[in-house]
Formats: sequence, structure tokens, C-alpha cells
Amino acid sequence: MNLTRRNLMAGAGTVVTSTLLARAVGAQSFPFTPNQRYPDPAVQILDPGFTKYRLYSSTVEQVATGMRWAEGPAYFPEGGYLLFSDIPNNRIMKFDEKTGQTSVFRANANYANGNARDRQGRLVTCEHSVTRRITRTEKDGKITVLADKFEGKRLNAPNDIVVKSDDSIWFTDPLFGINGEWEGKKEKAEQATTNVYRIAKDGKITAVLTDLVNPNGLAFSPDEKKLYVVEWKGTPNRSIWSYNVGDDGSLSGKTKLIDAADQGSLDGFRVDRDGNLWCGWGSNGALQSEPSDVGGRKVFQLKAKSEDLDGVMVFNADGKPLAFIKLPERCANLCFGGPKNNRLFMASSHSVYALYVEAHGAV
Repeated sequence: MNLTRRNLMAGAGTVVTSTLLARAVGAQSFPFTPNQRYPDPAVQILDPGFTKYRLYSSTVEQVATGMRWAEGPAYFPEGGYLLFSDIPNNRIMKFDEKTGQTSVFRANANYANGNARDRQGRLVTCEHSVTRRITRTEKDGKITVLADKFEGKRLNAPNDIVVKSDDSIWFTDPLFGINGEWEGKKEKAEQATTNVYRIAKDGKITAVLTDLVNPNGLAFSPDEKKLYVVEWKGTPNRSIWSYNVGDDGSLSGKTKLIDAADQGSLDGFRVDRDGNLWCGWGSNGALQSEPSDVGGRKVFQLKAKSEDLDGVMVFNADGKPLAFIKLPERCANLCFGGPKNNRLFMASSHSVYALYVEAHGAV
């Protein structure tokens, strides 16, 4: 299977071939033409301070397409490849930087969502539905179950995951994977709340947060003294909350850092070495209170246009907007990678986009 931008742009025959391949696996493949001029107008500066992170001669590239809902990117420098989830197609995909090829890394992946690389170079995964568990893929390919229950009851639908320098694993557990049949199997929740969990190095699991409604993306500050968590059902808007992290893993000092007040949809995000937050962005789907006339029909339209919101928002550590990277699709999650850890990979609906920047991932 070969679903890369290089092949899509190589010629009309290749476009047809790639499209047929995408159809064969039941997904959508889209052509993409990068901007020809430098600097890329897709990188919108909201604060002049961001210019030090913009590479003048770098443009947004589409490195893979043909997914139904791309999520959970994680980069593995040892092999020079990116792993990411295609949740509705129930598979984990692999993009190889050396060859530019995209292939299926794991089929029947239990609707994997968030992925991360642990400090020993192993894949840890949120199996979003059916199994509803956290797993680790060992170097020999064997899968170890790290958590599937809390206090004797099944987890909800593990969503996003990070690994701290002390080898503890932190993950969010909202309801998305069991709410319907699109991202898994509809099932009844057993947990009374939607939590953030910590798996200690000795395997003990602790609910470190129990008061967020459907927590989603999460990440640590570069010094790991702060934990940031997206509340998907935040009121009135999706938000990122900031917490102080104790030496024992306890959290305190809950503070709202970012409020997606422009109808934006916060999802997954990562932090760079300077503490900036690079956040997947798109429409939250909110509708206008009154319908408008569209071709003779009364239609409830979105409060904000998706084409104005799809991309990546960058904020500094104080929550100030610095930049917006405009994409042709909604970005659900992202990560830093590449040989120098300065290539931003953006998992965006049907495709994965990449942009070289003058920033480096904190992890």
C-alpha cells in the first residue's frame, strides 16, 4: 500500500492508483498541492515572537492520505518512522521517512487511539474500544497489558497517553470509544467518572483526576512540573487545564490555561522545549441558534466555518496565541519527530501533514 503525497503528485495515473488503493481499504484519499512560495502563507503569525520558530523555506507537506480518522501520532527515531492510528478502520499505520511509504503496521488494533514512545523506545497504546486497555508492544513484538481495569471495573475508552521521565504512564479515559459504533463498539460504561490515570513504574494505577468531563489530550511541560489536560466537554468551551505535579504524582492548583472560545475544537497537543503548546484545532461542530436559507431549505449551519479553524494553534506557556498553521483538514493530534525532532507531524482527518519548524519537541 502506497498512499503518500509523492505518489499522488507524480502523475495522473499514480493519482488514480493511489485513490483505488484507498478505496480498497475503505477510506478516502485526497490530493494536496503545497504552497509554492516562501514563506508558506499557511503559517499565520499571530504574535511576532513566533517568527523565531518559523522556517522561512519550509512548507506544509502531505506525507500520507487514505485514512478515515487519523489520530495518535508517535515518532520512533531509531527506525525513522511515524506510527499513527486510523480509528474507524481499526488499524495502526506506519509512515517511513526514508522511503516515503505508508503501510499498515497493525490491523485489528482494537480501535487504537493515542500512541506514545516510552523511554526504552517501545510503543504504548490506548486501545480505544472492545478491549479498552493500555498496552505496550515489546521489542520482540509481544503485547503486554498494562491496565484494563480500575478498582475492579473496566476502563471507559483510553484516549491519549504520555510517558514521564520516571517511566510512569499517564492517560485519559473518556467515553468516545464506547459511545457508538464509529470508533469501536457501543458499550455501557463501568466507571462512574471519566478520569485521568497514572500507571506507576511498579504497575500501580491511580486516578489522579476524576472531575473532568471527557478528558482528552494531555502533555507535560518541559520540566514536568506542570500537566496540561484538555477537557472535551468543558463549559462553556473546550479548555486546557494546567496542574502542578507533585513528586509523588499528585496534582494540585487547577488553572484554566486555554479556552477555545472561537468555536475551536481542542484535541491532542504537544509541548516544545520552550514550553509552547502546539494544539490540534478544528470546528467544535456547534450550530447557529437559528437556521438560514440554503437552496430553499432551512439549514442550521455551523457557528464558525471549518475551513477557517482547521489546523494547529500554537500558544505560549501563559496561554497566549502565537500562530495558526492552516490545514485543509481538521487536525486531531500531532507530535514532533524527524532526525532532529523538529518536524511537526499533524494527524488530520484523512491525512497526515508535516512541517519543519525551528522548534523541538520536549519529549
